[in-house]
Amino acid sequence: MKIVELCAIDQTMDIFLDRLNKGLVKEGFKVTLVCSKGPFTEKLKSKGFNVVNIKIDRKISLVSNIKSIYRLYKLFKDEKIDIVHVHTPIASVLGRIAARFAKVKLIIYTSHGFYFHENMNSLKYKIFLNIEKYIGRFFTDLIFTQSKEDRLTAIKNNFLKKERIIYIGNGVDTKDKFNTKNIDLKKIYNLYKDFKINEKDIVITFIGRLVKEKGILDLLKAMKLITKKNIKLLVIGDIDQGSRDKETKDILIDKYKKDERIIFTGFREDIKDFLFLTDIFILPSYREGMPRSIIEAMAMECAVIATDIRGCREEVIDGKTGFLVNVNSPKEIKEKIIFLSENTYLLKAMKNRARVRAETHFNEEKIVKKQIDIIKSFL
Repeated sequence: MKIVELCAIDQTMDIFLDRLNKGLVKEGFKVTLVCSKGPFTEKLKSKGFNVVNIKIDRKISLVSNIKSIYRLYKLFKDEKIDIVHVHTPIASVLGRIAARFAKVKLIIYTSHGFYFHENMNSLKYKIFLNIEKYIGRFFTDLIFTQSKEDRLTAIKNNFLKKERIIYIGNGVDTKDKFNTKNIDLKKIYNLYKDFKINEKDIVITFIGRLVKEKGILDLLKAMKLITKKNIKLLVIGDIDQGSRDKETKDILIDKYKKDERIIFTGFREDIKDFLFLTDIFILPSYREGMPRSIIEAMAMECAVIATDIRGCREEVIDGKTGFLVNVNSPKEIKEKIIFLSENTYLLKAMKNRARVRAETHFNEEKIVKKQIDIIKSFL
């Protein structure tokens, strides 16, 4: 069976969909990866994947979007694709429309977090909910949701029949990659040395796009309210490919680079090593689906402070594996950081419980197998 895995950018394909793509190949599917061309395309090809680059904007742009639909339609039709599996907001809409016109047998949409969310104004919420609703109803055969809240929302609003809206969850490799037992301690020593971190420091880490909606500005403001010298913040991330945000990393770095406790690392691939030396992982985001970064952090035995929003509150058990705080609340973030830094026994207990939770509920291998089994059953 010929299957297309489709998303907007090649970075998403490489980082978030790699395990699924490999699993499909292993199960005998003929897999084609479709996304915009970018810095990860050659890496994907080097892994042996068949990659087709079709430009897909990450914003609503009528002319560009129509061109994308036509090119996708041609690909699906000419290659006689059996299954189209779409990811990411704009790509998922364009891909499903093209797939329906091309008479693809099975059209699957994985919601990594519906674009509409609780912190959006009511008009925008209704507009984007209705887009999801009608694209779901007329252009989709199966909806996978990573969050239980999204599944309930889709059922409540009749996106599809209940049995065709399936919760799959999200996960990471907790066995090999994100496991504190599989760490090269020499690399950890070098990180301490390179970034001038003392082993007695309380290390806080943020991983994500350096844009306002990720809450990075709130976290930086919280750090300014903290006077303790032994609390260090690692900011790991960049402005990603096709970013819609006007904020730039340069503005952030220029404003906060003089504070020696705040360390901007830029984009890194050795995430597990940074998480190994992390005590508290913080994601003060305004909108999430089912954030993978929190799962990675829990798997590497980090306590977590996150905003009380969809996805985050499904992953973090407030008071047990970390704390949930309100959106846009630097003062609250500061208070939780100080509390954990002064209660090291609780911090250690949270770190241990986080690891157990990641292993039990967020194992990527099981989630990939579940998806493939469902796809096979519907064929």
